[in-house]
Amino acid sequence: MFFTVNPFAELSGMIPVTVMQVYVVAMAILVIGGTMLDTLHKKSAKWFFENAENAKKSATRTVGGGEKVGLAIKTVTSEVLTSSEFSNQKRRLSHLLSMYGFVIFIISTAVLVFAYTGDGMVAPTIWPLLWHLGALSLCVGGYWFWFAIRVDVAAEGKSPFQLVRADLFILSLLATATFGLLWSFLQAVGAGYLTMVFLGLFIIASTVLFAGVLWSKFAHMFFKPAAAYQKKVTIADGSRENLPEYADRNNPADRDRHSMELLKDAPMNMGLGIKREQPNHY
Repeated sequence: MFFTVNPFAELSGMIPVTVMQVYVVAMAILVIGGTMLDTLHKKSAKWFFENAENAKKSATRTVGGGEKVGLAIKTVTSEVLTSSEFSNQKRRLSHLLSMYGFVIFIISTAVLVFAYTGDGMVAPTIWPLLWHLGALSLCVGGYWFWFAIRVDVAAEGKSPFQLVRADLFILSLLATATFGLLWSFLQAVGAGYLTMVFLGLFIIASTVLFAGVLWSKFAHMFFKPAAAYQKKVTIADGSRENLPEYADRNNPADRDRHSMELLKDAPMNMGLGIKREQPNHY
């Protein structure tokens, strides 16, 4: 079964292992460099630190080191590992399938290329299996999002084939996983010329994915957890990004405010409201 075969070991008969390893390192450098350039271009790092400094000026309490560690752990387990910020459960599941598929795909690629590719090297079955399952999970979550969940298709009725530059990341990501699976399958069945065609497409797609960080949403994956953590800190220290404190109708001081007068006797749960039905009135 091709799912348990290391496709890079088969490829080493045509392409030197060193060339494959240099390519992987080059893609990692492109991601790091592209992320740094994106941060400088959008001035997101500058805004992040300035926002943090401004928040300290309006803080009502000091957040200790232990509490900050707890907030960091909560950010990792909530926003990063489980994507709890998504209220739409379908989108959340799609995102998790894509995210974990991508992470597993990247890690297993590095392990297979650097540790188990070359003369006499045999990879444990688990690594090529993870490589294929990671790519498959990425395809399931990514195509589900692309054709059924994204807002301009699901809510606005636009064609899923209408493309803009912002789609570069998801499309190159899907192309990398799809062409990678097809190349591995065709190589396993000895498809000859077709194998080389899909290997070329796999390399092109992955190069566009990692070299296009500056023009895609790739960089936000690194900035988003930091922003989520900072938001938790501002809530904990009372600065709340200069937003008003949350109103609590169980608190008499809040309940008797003029802006809350009409809600004094209203039920706490007033129904689904805008979530009563899907926004697809096109």
